[in-house]
Amino acid sequence: MTRIEPALPVGAYQTFQITSPRDTSVLAACEQVGCPQWRHGWISLIDESTQLGRDQAAYIRTQSRRTFREQRTADGLTVFRFESGQRCFAEHQTRPEIYLVRDGDWRGNPTGRQRKHIRPADWVEDFGENQLRLLDQQEKG
Repeated sequence: MTRIEPALPVGAYQTFQITSPRDTSVLAACEQVGCPQWRHGWISLIDESTQLGRDQAAYIRTQSRRTFREQRTADGLTVFRFESGQRCFAEHQTRPEIYLVRDGDWRGNPTGRQRKHIRPADWVEDFGENQLRLLDQQEKG
């Protein structure tokens, strides 16, 4: 890889980095993964003439803790219409992200100092404040 030689010593830089650990996944909320059922709602069509269908309908009615409207079709099937903005029945997974800020650049971290932000919004705020600090320094000369 070809890199432009930095104008300042390595200690004059900070690196803002977002990484994901390899081969790691975690359970995630529908909203977090952009689940279309969460965004738009969904329909579950249940055949209550079977034991599986009766079990599914009983779960939806008594244990699912989701908001729905229930109807019957001419074929005798039960239609459950779920509103958007609520957790669907799938188990979503995603890769965790690590929001890291460390001293130095690609040449290394001379102080060994680094911090991990728990929330992405905190990392973004830290990055924005750093950009403003750089802009102020540039305007001062």
